[in-house]
Amino acid sequence: MDTSTTRAWDAVIIGGGHNGLVCAAYLARAGQRVLVLERRPVVGGAAVTEEFHPGFRNSVASYTVSLLQPRIIQALALAEHGLRVVPRRINNFLPLDGDYLLAGAGLTRSEVARFSARDAERLPAFEQRLEAFADVLRDLALQAPPNVGEGHWLTQLPALWQAGQLGRRLHGLAPALRQELLDLFTISASEYLDRWFESEPIKALFGFDGIVGNYASPEAPGSAYVLLHHAFGESNGVKGAWGHAIGGMGAITQAMARAAIAAGASIRTDSGVRRVVVEQGRAVGVETLQGDVIRARRVVANVNPKLLYEQLLAPGEVPLATRERMANWRCGSGTFRMNVALSGLPSFSVLPGAGDHLTAGIIMAPTLAYMDRAYRDARQHGWSREPIVEMLIPSTLDDSLAPPGQHVASLFCQHVAPVLSGGRSWDDHRDEVADLMIATVEKHAPGFSALVLGRQALSPLDLERTFGLIGGDIFHGALSLNQLFSARPMLGQADYRGALPGLYLCGSGTHPGGGVTGAPGHNAAQAILRE
Repeated sequence: MDTSTTRAWDAVIIGGGHNGLVCAAYLARAGQRVLVLERRPVVGGAAVTEEFHPGFRNSVASYTVSLLQPRIIQALALAEHGLRVVPRRINNFLPLDGDYLLAGAGLTRSEVARFSARDAERLPAFEQRLEAFADVLRDLALQAPPNVGEGHWLTQLPALWQAGQLGRRLHGLAPALRQELLDLFTISASEYLDRWFESEPIKALFGFDGIVGNYASPEAPGSAYVLLHHAFGESNGVKGAWGHAIGGMGAITQAMARAAIAAGASIRTDSGVRRVVVEQGRAVGVETLQGDVIRARRVVANVNPKLLYEQLLAPGEVPLATRERMANWRCGSGTFRMNVALSGLPSFSVLPGAGDHLTAGIIMAPTLAYMDRAYRDARQHGWSREPIVEMLIPSTLDDSLAPPGQHVASLFCQHVAPVLSGGRSWDDHRDEVADLMIATVEKHAPGFSALVLGRQALSPLDLERTFGLIGGDIFHGALSLNQLFSARPMLGQADYRGALPGLYLCGSGTHPGGGVTGAPGHNAAQAILRE
């Protein structure tokens, strides 16, 4: 770890989350002198593994692998730097009232047939359709979108050329598919799934992906795109599959850090940034919380755009159009995150005992109507009294996380209000809501609460304070139509160049958005290197 403040840097990167590390690695590989500054004592941002109870370690915030780009894994030789990903034996397990649904390779169709023969027949066509759209997203993920902004038409030629390339890619889809893809960007997950299926369990299975990290009802316009966003991943070459990184999500970012250092990058932890240093309208470096001024040819921000423009820059340094955009930049995932130490494995009423279903994402939200009620209740009350909980038990795949015979569970909970109304603070209600989440699992797995040895609860406020996730927003900004593609973070900044000369963005608030993808970091590095 480098501690120099006098060396001349080509780039200083604010934030050692996964996108900052990817950006650093690519820049260093190209011969750039790169310094990464991380506020916390460990790199990784929200993708970290930490001990949360004596003897128990877990992925503290982000918790599962699918969206990480295979090209980045290969280019940075992450496997050689220690990354190993294993698949879930079953993708998903939905406990229902007196029944259940399992989903996974070679399994989903026969499971769906128990509820609807018609839905089982339509499932392959639906999956093929979704895969065709996901392929489009995969193609677009590792390239900057057309940077359409203001200015003379000649300055727009590169963006127009990119738009033409995009048009040709979309033209490769049949006309009906182009229309359906447009619909996916605008309609609700419920409307889209109602077009295909009649049974509630299969709609709940796919509909859950439409509200993950999205403080919205599955009835909300645009939630169909969030569903699609979660479908373009893959694990170990299997499209749409979900996996677990041995050692937790921190294994990913530790491998990235080793790749960056091996390429020549320097990393400083316990080095938060107080402000971006601006001289004559240009970003020329940063000042750390310790008061050190570090100068660089480029400042690259791996933080939420709202945090960058409203907290790390003075208002007078930010152009008016950017200030107005950030004032309206929508953040807030409605996410409550828990890590739980368990004395043993839970047993679910509808599928008792141990089994491969305990390696799955266990979704406790049986219908779209249940998800809609949860959102509406959270809007009124501050959190849903019948919340949505997805539980993973990664220790069923990775015995390095807990003592022998014991386990850790990740609870990814929706819906809670990002900011509580009436002057209430999450600090006063965290334990109350954590109890509710444990009780929700208990309803499906009696005896679960008696297994709990310890827990860590992270409210939206905790996620913001700890990881810089404003409003607990895991995407660094909602994945709504007005905050996607060329409008992410705003028109004229889609090419990863910020509002000031010398300033760049490489975080999830840029295209293609959130999730542990590495794509924004890759794309920002390519934009810098093209100069």
